[in-house]
Amino acid sequence: MHVPSPEIIRANVTAALAEDIGSGDISAQLIPLGRRAEATIITREPGVLAGIPWAQMVFTEVDPSIEVDWACTDGDAINPNQTLVTLRGSARSLLTAERTAMNFLQTLSGTATLARHYADLVAHTRVKLLDTRKTLPGLRYAQKYAVLCGGCFNHRIGLFDAFLIKENHIAAAGGIAAAVQAARALSPNSLLEVEVETHNELEQALAAGVDRIMLDNFTVDAMREAVAFARGRVALEVSGNVTDSSLIQIAETGVDYISIGALTKHCRALDLSMRLSAN
Repeated sequence: MHVPSPEIIRANVTAALAEDIGSGDISAQLIPLGRRAEATIITREPGVLAGIPWAQMVFTEVDPSIEVDWACTDGDAINPNQTLVTLRGSARSLLTAERTAMNFLQTLSGTATLARHYADLVAHTRVKLLDTRKTLPGLRYAQKYAVLCGGCFNHRIGLFDAFLIKENHIAAAGGIAAAVQAARALSPNSLLEVEVETHNELEQALAAGVDRIMLDNFTVDAMREAVAFARGRVALEVSGNVTDSSLIQIAETGVDYISIGALTKHCRALDLSMRLSAN
């Protein structure tokens, strides 16, 4: 799994700590300055762990002297009451870092857990499940990392690293061929994907030499026909309104990719808890 750069993680952590601590943790100041403590973070429900690099940096940024001993790694399946990490250090520091570290772990583990759920549903097919740009503001790289931890795959990161030419782009550019030609001239090495709504547009996109074609509003039968027509000459992707009940049907048509916005926008935070005992 590709972990985002330390600069990206630090930016996430710095913003989150500033938001939470503000001018100072007044509750933690009630604890004697030299008081030390040991804490464990456990999970209360089954899931898939993700977010260790963010939680680790939270503890480091709050207090570099905190000892952090992880019992699991990102991508591990975890079970109720399992210890994920043991922490030792200043009681003040542990309590100040607790919520921010837990927020990252709970959110990203929730994302990874949902990704694993979807990946398991189609494990009997060759399809790859992709995320989208429907991510929590400021946490795109983090959530896309969590998707990988759950066994799914990343679509483009943003508007800068791949072309996704949709209906309005095609209309403004003067057609599929014109849009593809302009894209190749602008950035010849970037992934070039075109969204199509009809079989005729599928033929045009294939003739234009795109890298991937997204089938929009195709019925399951039409998807099968598109797979038979393409014959492996171009990768095919399906997107939109994918649910648990429709996912398996779509995967079994033989398409190469299915993109699911729910991977990142419908995730529920995993239920974790930190238990602390002061020395």
